Amino acid sequence: MDLNVLREERKKWLTWKNIRPYQEAIAELPDFKDVAVSLKDRVTVMIPNLTEEGAKQIEETARLMLPWRKGPFQINDLFIDSEWQSQIKYNLLEPHFDLKDKIVGDIGCNNGYYLFRMLSQEPKKLIGFDPSAIYYSQFQFIDHFIKSDIVYELLGVEHVEFYEHKFDVLFCLGVLYHRADPVGMLKSLFKGLNKGGELILDTFMIDGEAEVCLTPRERYSKIPNIYFVPTVNALKNWCYRAGFEKVEVLEIRKTDLNEQRKTEWINTQSLEDFLDPNDPNKTVEGYPAPKRVYIKAYKA
Repeated sequence: MDLNVLREERKKWLTWKNIRPYQEAIAELPDFKDVAVSLKDRVTVMIPNLTEEGAKQIEETARLMLPWRKGPFQINDLFIDSEWQSQIKYNLLEPHFDLKDKIVGDIGCNNGYYLFRMLSQEPKKLIGFDPSAIYYSQFQFIDHFIKSDIVYELLGVEHVEFYEHKFDVLFCLGVLYHRADPVGMLKSLFKGLNKGGELILDTFMIDGEAEVCLTPRERYSKIPNIYFVPTVNALKNWCYRAGFEKVEVLEIRKTDLNEQRKTEWINTQSLEDFLDPNDPNKTVEGYPAPKRVYIKAYKA
């Protein structure tokens, strides 16, 4: 697979009529100097001597790119209160990985919130994969101020095994349930890792000891492209079939309204709309409410 040909094709996505305004707005932003960056729960940028006109331009650019799914971010007084409080997931996982001097990939990286947080661990290289021109534009907007060396590829999980180099650590958060062939996806991730590499993954799950999975007929929690929701044991079996030697369960956690909720920075529904109004333990379709399992899988 020639990824360079694919890259050139996907650059054209940035000229689409619905994406072009984002690109133009980013290009018109001034090159701010002496920016202070904090990579804590709220990825924060402080611009010294920011004028009222400059602050207005930044806010208009940010609001142009709604919805903001992952975050939060802060630019001076502007707080981008994303739908997901992504620091909850990151802080849960951070004790389980060490990225110092490692080649790291984030598959389905969205706007790069996790990648920005990972900068603090000083990895050798950080690469994000996500075939979304909107999320890429959001990343460009934040990185306009941070000026990181993160590489953002408009590629998907199916391209990881063909990438120019292998990875020491791969993150794949909230992607597996969107794939009709989960074992095939895990094989692609396995092939993308160096020997001794680690995969950190989370996905929807259902309770039970049986090696089975839920297969929604149409939608799960109003999401149309959810194919399989496994038990933990079924997920482990998928990983073993993909080639992983060991699978460690890091955490199991139910998604709640503190972690995912509607804010002024999204223009769509959120978790509260996806649950049965009479029973929050069920989705509107009658399935078990969203619960996630976080795992680490090892390549020998």
